[in-house]
Amino acid sequence: MGEVVLGLPGNWADDNFEISDHYTTKFGGLPDWPFPESSLGPELRQCKSCRSNLWLIAQVYAPVTTAALKIEERVIYVFGCTNANCGSWRAIRVQKPDKFEEPNSGDSEVSHSTLSVATTSDSKWWDDLYSFAPESDDTEETEDMSMQDLARAFSEAANLASGSVKEGTGRHVETCQKPVSLVPKAREVDRSTLVLPCFYICYQEDKTLSLPVDKARVNIDDDDADRQEELWKEESYEYDKALNADRTYLKFKKKLDACPQQCIRYSFGGKPLLAAGSVVDSRPCDHCGESRQYEMQLMPPLVHFLQEGAIGAQRELLDSWSWMTLMVFTCSKCCFQKSDQEISNRNGWTVVEETVIPQFEQPLTTLQLGYFS
Repeated sequence: MGEVVLGLPGNWADDNFEISDHYTTKFGGLPDWPFPESSLGPELRQCKSCRSNLWLIAQVYAPVTTAALKIEERVIYVFGCTNANCGSWRAIRVQKPDKFEEPNSGDSEVSHSTLSVATTSDSKWWDDLYSFAPESDDTEETEDMSMQDLARAFSEAANLASGSVKEGTGRHVETCQKPVSLVPKAREVDRSTLVLPCFYICYQEDKTLSLPVDKARVNIDDDDADRQEELWKEESYEYDKALNADRTYLKFKKKLDACPQQCIRYSFGGKPLLAAGSVVDSRPCDHCGESRQYEMQLMPPLVHFLQEGAIGAQRELLDSWSWMTLMVFTCSKCCFQKSDQEISNRNGWTVVEETVIPQFEQPLTTLQLGYFS
């Protein structure tokens, strides 16, 4: 599938420690776990490289529906190391089958084909959040989805966002209001914890994918590159001039210019937008051994918007980030845990670490985005 949904900056949280729930998609703040955090274990909240604490970069509510699989209780958390000299990343996938049986009531292994979507009134709006409806005999077309419905559903997922707005450039706030009925119950928060500025997300589909081939093409000859460079200078964000840029970078830059506010690109099972070179093959799933596939990536405008609300140590860490994109690869089978003890301790929730693959600025060129200057 080639469809892509873009996440744009919405409202700021009233407070960086603002409590939401796991249906909320946001950047920064504290993670909203669907189970007691004490059952998670401290090792998943520490950097593997230097053992420093991690802080939340993104929390993405990401239900999935395919012909053989329906999981509405599914969230991806992306963390970064708080040590500016380290620069490590971790992604955690948590999910739960719709009908979870206690371990002593039967086989704890869950069959993907038997999963069903909940029918509670509060959950109906996300039924079509990420569904693939067969439209033809072609394999690729059978995984098509209604991007209009998907973008709408993602925007409704952002309804948990705060109603207050800080001044900021180009924020999409009109669809990000928090319904009182979905505000979670209070929980204890350690306000000494170092967190990133917190804001919520609004969504739209990537409209460049619907352009005619001759307009969306990436193979730019010398004359086209000169004309394209003139157009790029008119965009709301200023870029350093890309000297000796290869076609991969030009494609990345062109897609970014088409929507300069995009903080995240989401395309379950799609193709990543590469900033340079090629993707290093992600390891198979540590839990089930199946291959991993691309699901989403964080984009450089995220750093710019986080810097708007950053102070002190927050700004120091953000200034140390030099990545151009962080790509998240997840298990292609969306596997579940089979350990009775593990799932019972978390009320049926599976917790699996996934793969984050960063791509950085090219050190020998001037391929440096203005967000990092």
